Amino acid sequence: MRLLLINPRYPESFWSFKWAVESVLPGKRSVNPPLGLATLAALCPPHWEVAIIDENVEAVPVDPGADIIGVCGMGVQSARQKALLDFYRGRGYYAVAGGSYASLCPELYTARADTVIAGEAEYIWPAFCRDFESGVAKPLYRETGVVALADSPTPRFDLLKLDLYTTITMQFSRGCPFLCEFCDIIVMFGRKPRHKNTIQIGRELDALRRHGVRNVFFVDDNLIGNRAVAKDLLRYLREYQAQHRYRFNFGTEVSLNLAQDAELLVLFREAGFNWVFTGIESPDVETLKAMRKTQNTHESPLASVRKIYAHGIDVLAGFIIGFDRDTEATFETQYEFILESGIQAAMIGLLTALPRTPLYQRLGQEGRLREDVAPGDNTKLGTNIVPKGMSYEAMVEGYRRLYVRLFGDAGIARRIRNKMRYMREPVYHGEYSTAVQLAILANFLIKGVLRGGIGRCIQFLRTVPWLAPRKLPLVVVDWIAGLAMRDYIERHFNLSDKRDLAAARFARAVRRAAQMYVQAGKVAFVLRRSGATPSLTVRIKGLVDRDFFRGIGRPLERLLKSRASTLTLHIEELRGVALPELQRLLERLRRHGDRVFIFVAEKLRNTVRIDSSVFHLLFEPAGEASG
Repeated sequence: MRLLLINPRYPESFWSFKWAVESVLPGKRSVNPPLGLATLAALCPPHWEVAIIDENVEAVPVDPGADIIGVCGMGVQSARQKALLDFYRGRGYYAVAGGSYASLCPELYTARADTVIAGEAEYIWPAFCRDFESGVAKPLYRETGVVALADSPTPRFDLLKLDLYTTITMQFSRGCPFLCEFCDIIVMFGRKPRHKNTIQIGRELDALRRHGVRNVFFVDDNLIGNRAVAKDLLRYLREYQAQHRYRFNFGTEVSLNLAQDAELLVLFREAGFNWVFTGIESPDVETLKAMRKTQNTHESPLASVRKIYAHGIDVLAGFIIGFDRDTEATFETQYEFILESGIQAAMIGLLTALPRTPLYQRLGQEGRLREDVAPGDNTKLGTNIVPKGMSYEAMVEGYRRLYVRLFGDAGIARRIRNKMRYMREPVYHGEYSTAVQLAILANFLIKGVLRGGIGRCIQFLRTVPWLAPRKLPLVVVDWIAGLAMRDYIERHFNLSDKRDLAAARFARAVRRAAQMYVQAGKVAFVLRRSGATPSLTVRIKGLVDRDFFRGIGRPLERLLKSRASTLTLHIEELRGVALPELQRLLERLRRHGDRVFIFVAEKLRNTVRIDSSVFHLLFEPAGEASG
């Protein structure tokens, strides 16, 4: 039995750190691999032939040699997940839908998949495998009981292209004891954390050690949900590192009450945790109480962050805007807190109501859910809630301005200086060989610092810890993270009339460059606007030559550079000498691939190869272009 498991491409967001991955870190394509699919592969019968494709690092195959195709997905991946399911099922493959969003909303997938896997997979996936082999597979397998994580196998890390990721993922526990109104974790995994044993963790670490992995992210939604168990794990990790003389750099997610447990803080440092991600959400105590996030109210969030810094552990944090108590003044409050706290990777999101959560139910009853915005990625300029303390438009615009302010050069530098005042001795010391670290430093200085001009050079020099060189690796990492987020903002958030005019000018230049092909009926163009964003569609409906692609290359590149424009290519005819020129054009547009959509006619799919990990590969035409 041949099984192909696919992790759909994520839409680009702050979490992608695209600039860092593509411009600074050598040989990397994405941040984290699909741990869930590696676990699912380990649950398959041993005689099954299993392969994993992560569309974030490699293209999906058009005609794979498989009996079953399973497609997973979180909320932000749901649109792509559905498109892949439709495509493969339409070509006669047995399609299976799974992942967190199919678990949360299985009814959204029943018409698109032959089978839906809803819930934790340790018991229901082997049941599906048995039924499929017997020819009696059911349309829905739903986990209704409690999964003991002692039954979770060592993931098939060997099926992942680990070298292409910056950080490899593991999981120790599931579930969280808290009651945050907006969170779907307790809906899916419950409030009583369940965990693996240290023997299982040791086996997984052994497997990663064999692959030479150094950076490990425990993806637990709250590693300290059961603090006594967490302490046992940390003691084990400390001893494992010492016993094997092998230095893993760990990171994880925790609740902010970590700062109130001195023993936990010491153990985190001794076990080798470089960083923790925590949901601060808001510095306003009354807002925290209203959202039922009382674990953040034991002391000032700023004091908690500084306690964690004092143990050499970096803090990445989530913030949310759009709570009922939030007003337009909230943006300034959040801005000042983030600057003062020194948190560089400040993942600010607009409040999003996920299905099945208490927030979703409450706002639905209050008539405050927007049907025109799908829940999922909360780092876009839009969300599915109607705010209470300000207009929707004011919330979105204030959110955009907040990010622009935070990730100016001065904002990045000020946060680093504020952090380093409390970061006595960072756990982080780098994870690559000396040669690779020098290459990263060179890329950062040339493509990041020098490219920003004299102003950025001055700001960077002001953050260099001249008297404490041990802190320099963390300073560089913070700058890389800050510039990666700034790059995203510049390409997706910075909208202006000047850029609107430039986009229209470059779109006209594309059309002029291809005028004779338009007149011959071989090419059609249309420029549309969706809100403030221009979208250019180029339909190649007749045979064109190499001069066509050479002529439109530069204006297309300038169009995509000018602002958050999108480009759609419909390729219906293409052959001969034009093929290499198309590939050269795509290489030129690769930097903007997250905003390039490509449809290739069925008859050309074996000839015209599109890397769907770079560009959005469409399986259906996106619409007609006119001359």
